[in-house]
Amino acid sequence: MAPKKISGTETAPTTPYDGCGMCLVGVRRLSRVKRHTNSPEKQMGQILKSVVAVGGHIIAWADDWEVSGATDPFTRPSLGPWLRGERGPFDGLAAAAVDRVGRDVYEGLRLAKLNTAEGRILITADHAGVWDLTDIAQEMDFTFKLFAAQMEHRQTKKRVQDETARAVEAGQVNSKPSYGYRNVRDKTGKITGREFEPGAQTSIQEVARRILADTTGKVTGYTEAARLTRAGVLSPDDWRAVLYGREPQGKPWKGDSLKKILISENALGFRMYKGRPLIGEDGRPIRIGPELWNRATHEALKAKLAPTRVVDASKRVPRAPSGALTCSGRITCGNCNEPIKRNGCVNTAKGRHPAFRCEARAAGIPTAQHCKPAPAIGVPDLESRVERWFLERYGSAQIMIKVFDPGTGYANQIAELKAAKVRLQADRDANLYEDPDDAEWFQTRYRQITEDIAALRKKPERSAGWHIVPSGKTVAQEWAASDGPARREMLDEHGVKVTLYPVWGRGRAGRVIITAEVAHDPAAEVTGAVDGDPARPEAGHQAEAPTVGRTTVRLGKSAAAVTGAYQAEAVALSDHAPEGVSKPVRAA
Repeated sequence: MAPKKISGTETAPTTPYDGCGMCLVGVRRLSRVKRHTNSPEKQMGQILKSVVAVGGHIIAWADDWEVSGATDPFTRPSLGPWLRGERGPFDGLAAAAVDRVGRDVYEGLRLAKLNTAEGRILITADHAGVWDLTDIAQEMDFTFKLFAAQMEHRQTKKRVQDETARAVEAGQVNSKPSYGYRNVRDKTGKITGREFEPGAQTSIQEVARRILADTTGKVTGYTEAARLTRAGVLSPDDWRAVLYGREPQGKPWKGDSLKKILISENALGFRMYKGRPLIGEDGRPIRIGPELWNRATHEALKAKLAPTRVVDASKRVPRAPSGALTCSGRITCGNCNEPIKRNGCVNTAKGRHPAFRCEARAAGIPTAQHCKPAPAIGVPDLESRVERWFLERYGSAQIMIKVFDPGTGYANQIAELKAAKVRLQADRDANLYEDPDDAEWFQTRYRQITEDIAALRKKPERSAGWHIVPSGKTVAQEWAASDGPARREMLDEHGVKVTLYPVWGRGRAGRVIITAEVAHDPAAEVTGAVDGDPARPEAGHQAEAPTVGRTTVRLGKSAAAVTGAYQAEAVALSDHAPEGVSKPVRAA
């Protein structure tokens, strides 16, 4: 999504860099952008007036909207690249006031000194002329302005912290909603709780489902962040800006931020303070909204997204390709059995195209010294072949999705109570209940939670688990609606692999061999059978309708016959392999 313009940024005038020594970059910053703010125009007018007064001109604007003054100037999204020398030459900075440059004494002085060391000037509208920090009086004036800005920022921060602490003591909710929720207010405007924000709720629940349902190890917080960005789903910062009536800036999703959302207990509807749920008088977390998922799902997400260190290289899961090519990460060289990656270009009758090419011999891999000639193929050519092959075999099959059934929920309630006991015990270990009255409260609450757990364990439990249900879409329909990475996931789910041989000695027809881990039936019948549903007569044939990935195909003939024909086809395709090269066999 392209960033939307803020009022006042479209008319900001600039002139080209001419090396006159007064080519300045205008610096504008705003911590919070409101719908009807006039600060951008006001800052622009002040900057232009002060620049004209010293005979300079603006060559570019470094506009940092929704950026705190406490942010290091060198890391700001717009100003940072200029200071790091990534945007080209300039002769100095011009800002509306010192506090727009920075609100921290150390960082402001560091910027000013480095700016002077580079031979650049600094102009602010709250000071007449160019700042001369070699003059003691001007240096003290500049420092006092920075100190005042820092004091104001610290006081504002303290007021916010004090108000949050007061609200916690009073049992009031005054924090911003976490992703997936919005605040519920009464007639007076007071926040009384949280409710789902439908768009964000659907997006984050789908992310959680996809990560937990994945068995390939290639659906992670980072791949999901990339998918959400490609799909145009508002990132948490932009989503919150829209929620409060501001314009989104087109910021991308970040994998770390998404992982924090998924594993935070905010998703359980708890009222949080300093990263932990607040405990009520009954010793249990205070709930202020519905849960995006239950405790069992929360623990499963924590386990799935926990960092792992794989010592055995043979057990390491290959990293998910980050590009947009459908066939990335699944091509093997037929000569040397080394993986083939996107490399260089090839000339075809339709022009010059990017190519997949084996570079193992050129890279000096010992086992690839016989790889002559190295196979190569144009990306459009190979992807069209794979698409045609895949849809011919699986296009009419039904896409199935995994849905989590939480069961009766008793196990979830027990998990919640156990977590409450752990929190109470941690507080006790930290000597928070040393006073006799506090100790009595702790013992009463701890005993009550233990009794509640025992009572829940006596109730009949229906276990939670995953169920596969039809999505109402065929593979062909899903393929047509998907982009490159989503299609790559579909190929991964079916175990599709590609072996590429050189044209020489094989001919065009046999140089690409495509295999999969799923046997196909040309007469496959689409089924939406659901186990245990008497209204669906196909349910009795589930043994003949294997589910691989998200595709269910009801075979029109016996699985053994299909498997035999599939293997025979693989052998026939591999009969032309050159001497000394292993013949690929399709997996049944």
